[in-house]
Amino acid sequence: MGADIRFDGQVVIVTGAGGGLGRSHALEFARRGAKVVVNDLGASIDGSGGSSAAADAVVAEIVSAGGEAIADGGSVTNDAGVAAMVERAMSTWGRVDVLVANAGILRDKSFAKMEIADFASVVDVHLMGTMKPVKALWEIMRAQNYGRIVVTTSSTGLYGNFGQSNYGAAKLSLVGLMNTLKLEGGKNNIRVNAISPVAATRMTDALMPPEMLTKLAPEHVTPGVVYLASPDAPNGAVLTAGAGVFALAQIVETEGAFLGAGASAEAVRDHWTQITDPAGAEAYQSGAGQTQKFLRKSAV
Repeated sequence: MGADIRFDGQVVIVTGAGGGLGRSHALEFARRGAKVVVNDLGASIDGSGGSSAAADAVVAEIVSAGGEAIADGGSVTNDAGVAAMVERAMSTWGRVDVLVANAGILRDKSFAKMEIADFASVVDVHLMGTMKPVKALWEIMRAQNYGRIVVTTSSTGLYGNFGQSNYGAAKLSLVGLMNTLKLEGGKNNIRVNAISPVAATRMTDALMPPEMLTKLAPEHVTPGVVYLASPDAPNGAVLTAGAGVFALAQIVETEGAFLGAGASAEAVRDHWTQITDPAGAEAYQSGAGQTQKFLRKSAV
C-alpha cells in the first residue's frame, strides 16, 4: 500500500470534459491537487453545434471546491484551437504534465447505410482529435522529461459492435498510436496508456435501463485514468474499466507453426489447429518481437 496519488503542482488537460467521463476525470484530478484545463466544444453527441457552457460549469465546480481550472471551448480537430489551448495552459501555469484525450462523437449506422462523411467525421474527432493535442504537447513533455498521456479506446475497437464500424476503426487506431508513442517517449519519461471505459454517458443514455446506468457511472472508470496518469503509471497498457471492474486487454500472438518458405495455402489450412494453439501466446512490446520469433522458428 503506497501513498495517495497526488498531482500537486501538475497541470492536466482533459478533452471532452464538459460532461460524462471527461467531467468525472477533471473533477478527480482537481480534487487530487492538479490544475486542470477543462476542454469541451459543447457539441451534441454527433459533433454538431457548440457552446462553452458545459466546460464553464465544470470549471465552476472545481473552483467552488477550492481548486484551479480554466475552460477551453476549442475543437480538438482544429489545429489553431489546439495550439491556443496548449499555449493558454503554458502561459497560465508554465507546464503541462498530463493529457487525457477523452473527446469523441458518435454517428452510429450499419456499414451498409453509413455515409462516408459520417465515417470520416468520427475518425477525425477520435484519431486526429487525439493526435493533435498529443503532437502539440510532445515537445513540451520531452523538454521537461515528463509526461503522461491517456488515450481513450473502446470495446468496440477491441472486439467490435454492430453499427459502429466508424467508431471501432477510430478507437482501435488509438491503440496503434499508443504502441508507437510508448516506445518513442520512453527515454523522456513520457508514458502513454489507453483506457477502455464502459460508462453511462450521453452516448449510452438511450441504450441502457436506469439501474444499469447507475451501475456504470463514469466515476467508476476515473480511478483507472488517474492511475494511468500518475508518476507510477505503466507504459503501453490498455486498461478496461466499468462498474468498478478493471482488467488488462492485450493483443497477443500465438507461437504459430513453421511451414517452410514454400508453404502452400493447403498447408496453412492443414496446420490451422497448430497455428492457432493459444499455448505460449505472447504480447509483444514492439513489432520486433514478432520478427524475432519468425527468424527463430525458421532457423532450422
